[in-house]
Amino acid sequence: MLTKLIVKGDVINLRQGFYLILPPRYKASKYLPLSLYIDKLFDFLERDYYVGLYSAALLHGASHQQVMRDYILTPLPKLHNIQKGNFDIQFFGLTHWPTQNILKRKSDAGYYQVSSPALTAVDLVHHHKKLGGINRVFTVLVELVEEITPADMDELLSWYPFNSSLQRLGYMLEQTEAEDAVVELLKTYFEDKKYFPVLLSPRSGQRPGAVDNRWKVDVNVHLDSDI
Repeated sequence: MLTKLIVKGDVINLRQGFYLILPPRYKASKYLPLSLYIDKLFDFLERDYYVGLYSAALLHGASHQQVMRDYILTPLPKLHNIQKGNFDIQFFGLTHWPTQNILKRKSDAGYYQVSSPALTAVDLVHHHKKLGGINRVFTVLVELVEEITPADMDELLSWYPFNSSLQRLGYMLEQTEAEDAVVELLKTYFEDKKYFPVLLSPRSGQRPGAVDNRWKVDVNVHLDSDI
């Protein structure tokens, strides 16, 4: 019986032992929005997670670039990506799992977890090489900055471990219309920190040269937004 339902497209075997029933409204697209099942999937897997990167940016209103892939972050070990029919889920494994800057969002199926705008922004910068490059990320940041509040950024700075990603984020936020108070928090954060020059977009065999900005970012790539 189950096999017949899978063949008909009424049920998707998303992961071994975890099945999705497609309601009539989603049968034509053969796809179910992430928000309707992701929390149940991770209850089944007994793992922590949050919806992040481009998926979170879209939820926060940065919709300039529509994405056909869903992005989930989990503690290590990283899960295998899912590519099954119209389901395309990419997992990122984190060595430092956050206990802050994770929000609960409500869907028709209950609550699920998503990174706050500030955490979404720094995650995009940190993983930009796996996400289409620094300029694709910058285009999303131009819209996302409208949602980053001082409280959100202050919370992020209380625990986030990677100064190099914060340096790049600070430089990039200055190139957008980010709220002054948000940028000032980043400036203050680095006032009593020992930090070193970094490339805006790291490249194999290239080291940062002379820098002339407060973030110590060697701008080796020209920032250009599609917006």
